[in-house]
Amino acid sequence: MNNRAHWIITLVLMTTVSSTHAQGNTSFNVIASFSVIKDLIKRVAGDSISITTIVPAGENVHRWELQPPNVLAIEKADIVFYNGYGLEPWIRHIEAMADDSLTLTALAESADYEPLMIPVGQYKDDSDPHMWMDPKGAAAYVDVIEKTLIKHYPEYADAFTTRATETREALALLDRQIRERLEGIPQTNRMLTTSEASMAYFARAYVFEYAAIWGISSETIGSAQAMEAMSVHLSHKRPPALFYESTSPYIHMDAHARETGLTLAGPLYVDTLSDADGPAYNYPAMLRHNAELLHKYLGGARAEK
Repeated sequence: MNNRAHWIITLVLMTTVSSTHAQGNTSFNVIASFSVIKDLIKRVAGDSISITTIVPAGENVHRWELQPPNVLAIEKADIVFYNGYGLEPWIRHIEAMADDSLTLTALAESADYEPLMIPVGQYKDDSDPHMWMDPKGAAAYVDVIEKTLIKHYPEYADAFTTRATETREALALLDRQIRERLEGIPQTNRMLTTSEASMAYFARAYVFEYAAIWGISSETIGSAQAMEAMSVHLSHKRPPALFYESTSPYIHMDAHARETGLTLAGPLYVDTLSDADGPAYNYPAMLRHNAELLHKYLGGARAEK
């Protein structure tokens, strides 16, 4: 790899503790760019394949900077699964490192699923990368994961296919459950307003009118122009609540909530899962948590006792 010298120098300059920790993990085969993708890969790969994540749970996938353990893992990997469509700006550094032995698979760009366009901000009209926020989009990711794993590890093909089929069935059930949970929200309240434009696929799947302050958080967030545009929007629309995401600063949406007297609710989980003891500990839990927040703050029917 002609471009590895820079990364090797970076590793040498890091602390001994970091290097020692990384060297203890020598079994990496597959890499996921962030926690949501890792969860989907794990459902297909099972325990057959070792998986590591570049961006830890709770961190902002857009603004991550590669760390020495990431680089060491990449050196040993067969496949890097990432989302694509600009979600991970740092993927260009991995592309610079890669040789023919490393497969880079952009799940969103490879998925058989109709993309939406980013509705606002610097990247307006580019493909929206957040396809996994619709279970049908996540199922399209599973198709790509299954095919890619079978190509690289054919000895596990039957197991991959079995688990992928089970995962698609589970995602279809999850889709139905979320749809049923959100049915009680009145039509007049079906307005979803978030900080980052990360819930458009969810809004399309479950029929919400959607608005956001900015496009994706790799751009300048909370600019005066974006804040003014949202103020104008809220002067015409009065949703029951405004929402913020776990990896977005809540201060921007809080300012709008104070200005309008609307309720501020959150966090929604989109670009990351929570810790293992949090409300979004895996992909289904993440979508269920988000659905429950919408149900609670947009006026859903009372839960059955």
